[in-house]
Amino acid sequence: MKAKNVLITGATSGIGKATAKEFAKKGHNLIICGRRKTKLSDIAKKLETKYYVEVEKLSFDVSNLSEVEQALKKIKDKKIDVLINNAGLAKGFDPIHSGKISDWETMIDTNLKGLLYMTRNISPLMVKAKNGHIINVASTAGKEVYPNGNVYCATKHGVDALTKAMRIDLHKYGIRVGQVAPGHVESTEFAKVRFDGDTEKAKIYEDFTPTNSKDIAKIIYFMISQPKHVNIQDILVMGTQQANSNFISRSGRL
Repeated sequence: MKAKNVLITGATSGIGKATAKEFAKKGHNLIICGRRKTKLSDIAKKLETKYYVEVEKLSFDVSNLSEVEQALKKIKDKKIDVLINNAGLAKGFDPIHSGKISDWETMIDTNLKGLLYMTRNISPLMVKAKNGHIINVASTAGKEVYPNGNVYCATKHGVDALTKAMRIDLHKYGIRVGQVAPGHVESTEFAKVRFDGDTEKAKIYEDFTPTNSKDIAKIIYFMISQPKHVNIQDILVMGTQQANSNFISRSGRL
């Protein structure tokens, strides 16, 4: 596959960081985005040194429209071949009657509005070029709900709907749109963020083996690497011990 310019949000950890490494390893140039400048710089330096690719760093919050627009001005002359809308999070694990409204707003602002802000700014460039590929990192929570998942599930159902709608709007311009919907994924900060840094509560993978961030990164690369006439629209993926969002065999690590 010819070298592409790949923009990845949420690239400082987890799936985003693993995806950046996967694409760099295959010789693609990167624009990595995240809020943590030092982490972005460290990741960029390592990827450039090891894989001899160009890595541009953009530090901003995807949920802040003015920050998004300001940051993307820095790459206004660069062709973006691939947009990976990876930035997202879960906050809290409470039933609907006791959930924190601030957590709800954070999830809505990041998981939905952040994805929309990025897509609105990048997709016109793809329309003009009549070429491009957008991958949204969704979730099994966008396919079904689970106890105490309420607002997080609602945002990921929104990502699922937006992915379908974006595809309808953009396919006529030769732009491919797809999503990967993982279940539990370790080697990420997901549980730590959901439980506000409580390391004990975040130990949710000790009695089974979920997928990991590298697994998802490889799937994303597989989706992007298909011939131009092939668009993989949706991949639902879980570890062998996870049947769906509600049924997990916690019988020990594989």
